[in-house]
Amino acid sequence: MEIRVAVVGAGSWGTTVASLAAANTPTVLWARRPELAEQIHTEHENGDYLPSFRLPVALEATADLERAVRSADVVVMGVPSHGFRATLTELAPWVRPWVPVLSLAKGLEQDTKLRMTQIIEEVLPGHPVGLLTGPNLAKEILAGDAAASVVAIDDDHVALALQPLFAGELFRVYTHHDVIGCELGGVLKNVMAIASGMADGLGTGDNTRAAVITRALSEMSRLGEAMGGEPPTFAGLAGMGDLIATCISSQSRNRYVGEQLGKGRSIDEIVAEMHMVAEGVKTSKVVMELAANHGVDMPIAEQVYAACHQGRPAEEAYRGLLRREIGHERGGLGGRR
Repeated sequence: MEIRVAVVGAGSWGTTVASLAAANTPTVLWARRPELAEQIHTEHENGDYLPSFRLPVALEATADLERAVRSADVVVMGVPSHGFRATLTELAPWVRPWVPVLSLAKGLEQDTKLRMTQIIEEVLPGHPVGLLTGPNLAKEILAGDAAASVVAIDDDHVALALQPLFAGELFRVYTHHDVIGCELGGVLKNVMAIASGMADGLGTGDNTRAAVITRALSEMSRLGEAMGGEPPTFAGLAGMGDLIATCISSQSRNRYVGEQLGKGRSIDEIVAEMHMVAEGVKTSKVVMELAANHGVDMPIAEQVYAACHQGRPAEEAYRGLLRREIGHERGGLGGRR
């Protein structure tokens, strides 16, 4: 029996995931703007987010949210964190019972500090809940480059049923049971990518970038473990893999924000010109609140927050890191556990 997939959100990653699924099973993509949905449906192109990439002819698109989800056997939420709850609440009446719901978003809700899977559990109780995450840059995947991801859900039977829906010849999908760890890996790496970008913008070398990425992983692991994630998760695709890709790629929105900060531009100016959301900017504030709640030292995230929300120049932020007392290597960049 065919499994019908609905992907909600026609940004670059939502469109890419819908394209992957459409190669395996009937798939419909929901776009908020009717003109974009029509372009995807009839011209097989997403000119707003993925110009010049041909999308599968089999991929359907609609701006009618009810039509998108009412017959779906799997619902994939590809909207950014700031609109996640509102969109999910809007579509909830049309989702059939027991249909799995996956998140693609890598952010936290600002007021509640909730992860997206926690929001799904609140709005759609009783549904299997998980996420698809990993070092996945949309344009490279659509171009046919090899990549890997994980579908994280705490029900092995559901995970095994979802796995082949998104897998392709060059896109490997692994299963994972640690939903908390996988989700936090995707959330936290966006903040750390801003730090990596700041280093690039300041003109530092590869040694600095390697130090930032390595110590960033340590910070991610400490907070992730304190919040219920499993330490090995952060050494895998959802942790280290996603962190590396986001920190070094010229396609990374969060790395771009950091780079521009490093060049002396203001955060308001940078965000205003961007066509897509850089989740790490808003997430950095919530991450610092969570770190304080759990008693976790996160010096890199602290400096990213200061640069994004307190007007601290990137150069000053890096000087602040270098001035920190030197401790044990496991304890964070120049800090202690």
